[in-house]
Amino acid sequence: MSRKQIPVVVLTGFLGSGKTTLLNHLLRRRAGNRIAVVVNDFGAIEIDTMTVAGQVGSTVSLGNGCLCCAVDASELDGYLERLTRPSARIDIVVIEASGLAEPQELVRMILTGDHPHAVYGGLVQVVDAAEFDATRARHPEIDRHISIADLVVLNKTDRVAETEHRRVLATLGELSPGTPVVSASYGRIDPELLFDPAVRPDEEEKARQLSFEDLYEDAHPAHDDHASHDGHLHTAYESVSFTAAAPMNPRRLMAFLDSRPPGLYRIKGFVDFGAADPANRYALHAVGRALRFHPAPWGRGAERLTQLVLIGSGIDREALLKELDACQETEPRATRDAVDQSSMWGVLRYVPDLTEPGSEPGSETGSGSEPEGPDPEPDMP
Repeated sequence: MSRKQIPVVVLTGFLGSGKTTLLNHLLRRRAGNRIAVVVNDFGAIEIDTMTVAGQVGSTVSLGNGCLCCAVDASELDGYLERLTRPSARIDIVVIEASGLAEPQELVRMILTGDHPHAVYGGLVQVVDAAEFDATRARHPEIDRHISIADLVVLNKTDRVAETEHRRVLATLGELSPGTPVVSASYGRIDPELLFDPAVRPDEEEKARQLSFEDLYEDAHPAHDDHASHDGHLHTAYESVSFTAAAPMNPRRLMAFLDSRPPGLYRIKGFVDFGAADPANRYALHAVGRALRFHPAPWGRGAERLTQLVLIGSGIDREALLKELDACQETEPRATRDAVDQSSMWGVLRYVPDLTEPGSEPGSETGSGSEPEGPDPEPDMP
């Protein structure tokens, strides 16, 4: 059975910032994904109780207090176990935190939780552009929340003048240097910032159970009352694709990843380290400051390439491609005996559960492995 890992995204922001509107937008534009939602501010979400109750196990409502106060890490693992079990066919979990939740604690619970099927999908902080100064005055802790975010959505920009918009952007840049900021109105961001379009066989789509988001769409047909006239989402982010036939040098690639440039939010794909580990390709998943590698055997007949997609806001495409080009091995493919064995140590630090029995690179029993088989296209969360 596939060891698919489900990204868990934490959606946070102070009361009235628009995080529920953003969540509803994601449900309407889910790109074929089955979205499970953990809600601890249930009264604010614009979904009928009957609709939510129709999909047992895809929504967890925590009515009293903040999620970070109501459950500990082991309890959160229990919820994630229900939501990421293979039979649920869930593609992404979104935790909509209470407006007064402590996001750092939520992230800690996910990163330290003992759950092999879940992977941290990033902390998204929603900021109200029109109420930014007033919110900071009432809640000074917002500065700390913004500083640890992986992605900041500056919402309600339609309610402020352009000069005010630029001023708030500048302040966000000071509070969290290098963190990508996406401006939005009515919570409209491109879902591909957070997850990829789902790909599943037609027969699976026909056979699966009715989902939470299907029920939502029945009750609220897909539309956006405030959509732009041309139908496009104006979210200033960019996607850069990189392919290399030559293997990547482990030390050079880690130096690039350890000093990721400002604005770079997600990196996904597969890496060929050549003679440093000729038996395995390495799936790479990076979101914000979090980084994971998952080794798995090369599929029979698979073309040995490195294929990466980088997503961010305000990134320099040409500079990124130049830096990645410089990470390639300049020498012809060598034998493993000719490679410094310590060169992979930096990579292996980011392979989950490497110290557990059976978790060596390429092991079929380790939590970092994936099933064998040719799959040249990146399918990371």
